[in-house]
Amino acid sequence: MLGVSSPMPSGALPLTPPMLPAARELLDKVAGYLCAEEVELVETAYRYGERAHEGQFRKSGEPYITHPIAVASILADWFLDHQALIAALLHDVMEDTGVTKLEIADQFGKPVADLVDGLSKLERLEFQTKEDAQAENFRKMLLAMARDIRVILVKLADRLHNMRTLDAMNPDKQKRIARETMDIYAPIANRIGLNSVYQELEDLSFRYVHPHRYLVLAKALKAARGNRREVVSKILEAIKHKLADSAIEALVNGREKHLYSIYKKMQEKHLTFSQVLDIYGFRVIVKDVPHCYLTLGALHGLYKPIPGKFKDYIAIPKGNGYQSVHTTLFGPYGTPVEVQIRTQDMHKVAESGVASHWIYKSGNVSINEVQQKTHQWLKSLLEIQSQSGDSVEFLEHIKVDLFPDEVYVFTPKGKIMSLPQGATAVDFAYAVHTDIGNRCIAAKINYELMPLRTVLRNGDRVEIITASTSKPNPNWLNFVATGKARSHIRHYLKTMRYEESVTLGERLLNQSLVALKADNIDDALWERFLREEAGEKSRQEILSDIGLGKRLPVVVAKRLLAPSGLIAEMPQRPDPITIHGTEGMAVQFAQCCSPIPGDPIIGVIKKGQGLIVHTHDCPVLRKSRIDPEKMLDVQWDQTVQRMFDVNVKVLAVHERGALAQIAAAIADDGANIQNVHMEDEHDRTAYTTLNFTLQVENRGHLAKVMKALRQLPVVVRINRVRGTAA
Repeated sequence: MLGVSSPMPSGALPLTPPMLPAARELLDKVAGYLCAEEVELVETAYRYGERAHEGQFRKSGEPYITHPIAVASILADWFLDHQALIAALLHDVMEDTGVTKLEIADQFGKPVADLVDGLSKLERLEFQTKEDAQAENFRKMLLAMARDIRVILVKLADRLHNMRTLDAMNPDKQKRIARETMDIYAPIANRIGLNSVYQELEDLSFRYVHPHRYLVLAKALKAARGNRREVVSKILEAIKHKLADSAIEALVNGREKHLYSIYKKMQEKHLTFSQVLDIYGFRVIVKDVPHCYLTLGALHGLYKPIPGKFKDYIAIPKGNGYQSVHTTLFGPYGTPVEVQIRTQDMHKVAESGVASHWIYKSGNVSINEVQQKTHQWLKSLLEIQSQSGDSVEFLEHIKVDLFPDEVYVFTPKGKIMSLPQGATAVDFAYAVHTDIGNRCIAAKINYELMPLRTVLRNGDRVEIITASTSKPNPNWLNFVATGKARSHIRHYLKTMRYEESVTLGERLLNQSLVALKADNIDDALWERFLREEAGEKSRQEILSDIGLGKRLPVVVAKRLLAPSGLIAEMPQRPDPITIHGTEGMAVQFAQCCSPIPGDPIIGVIKKGQGLIVHTHDCPVLRKSRIDPEKMLDVQWDQTVQRMFDVNVKVLAVHERGALAQIAAAIADDGANIQNVHMEDEHDRTAYTTLNFTLQVENRGHLAKVMKALRQLPVVVRINRVRGTAA
């Protein structure tokens, strides 16, 4: 930070303030791998940032510039290039000072300015809520990251230093920042393979989200270190001797699981700390892939392997490029011994992930593969962004995709696909191709026909069956596990709903215009209406608003006609809207009365939902206070060709085979059973009440089914149910 200088004689050059020790350490560090010209640019950026942040201090009382220096120092440990280091030194100047992107571009070039811009929050925009602002900032950062991976590396270094110095914040802010770190930044670090950053962020977040649990567990772990030191040393020596006897050259070391991973294991498996035996693991690093498997054989000869605890991430790498063989053995005293076996190159990727591109300049295959996998993930972010309606939705999809655990499944041609834990056949379909997802109707898993909601397991062979007429089902959103599937389904449903609501809106508006004795509206009247009444909305958007109940058709019609003086003094009663049953999402059939063709019906315009069709005698509708302007005359088309849900209650004799007889009679008359459940009546053993949701063509079809059921000896009483749900 610049100090206050004493007056200088006229014509004297201003004195350069002394460099902070941390800045000098940073320059010494980068001088080890950058050329002299690049080191000079980094120093210039430090001086620029110091002047920009002059007079600003952190909550701890330190000059603010100490934070950008610390961030740049973390990046220097990863050997990042000079542009990333300059961006780190200037990453807050656009937010916290008057410096503009253009000024940074003039001084340090466009790539640096783009990096700084990608890291800057959208402080100058107005948002409805804090959540909207947070989501839009994440969206901006992640999209900048998709263009340049260095954005997220600088951001992770920034978050890491902030978490290391979080003590200065008040407890509420500590918890909020820690929760955000645990939900977003730690998973991103894991996703791009920065293992050490991921673990440190998780442990630091755990410390502030659950401070008491953190302290208790840290104390227990410290005590355990002493108690288990002898066992760990014994196992380490045994592994080294066994590998030496097998003529395998290897580097063997013990490693302690990080605190939050121990806590997660206790939570997930409902264990006490003393029951978590595999706190310590061992890592064996060998020269090549064949020696990984030779080592595995040698260790299985030393201690017995625990069945089901073997994972081969060399043959099938994780989504972030991680490769190792994992095995868990029965060690001495019954202690489980977890061992990771990998090559030196695999170890580099495991520790540094995508940052290994800068850390190791060897250009080996493993590092190229991790870059490729990261690039594929970044491409998927752009795809999800293009399908998401707003920032909050985009962030929701991204959170879904940041699962640390994965399952590996096979396509029919033997290609391996990585999906998050809990992924279903629909997730798989969308992972293969968007069109496959949109048109899927069933799945064959391990050659057996299975429902689309089936959760996939490691090693499953999955084949998707499609139909050209099929389309995404809104119910899929209840079970899909990937952001890609969720965003594509929502996008399709929104598009379809928009198109259907435009069509319905046009029908409703035309009906109102006819009632006002106006045949059509010319373009001049539309243009005037859009200019004066609709703001920036188009004609299509106005029609969609009418179809979704956001605008009343009669009001729009009157405003359209007002300038022309064509409004009829005595409007005629409009013709009823004809319901074909194929209108899609813009026309819905009320669940409270389940109207079917043949029922007298009435339509209600409901905001955000469109036209809801009720029966005339619907009990729920009778009790509701509805604006008469929102009620429409509707009628059934005489040629409706689809099945409709209807609720039926049957009181039957409680005897063996009664349900089978009823189901057979329903099927014989061409109706489908959509759902059935039995009412719990403990005090009545002679009879039982069955509630059916049937699918029938029309009222006549329902009457035929009910007549057939009444003739069954086991049926005591049957009636159609209305008014059970709003």
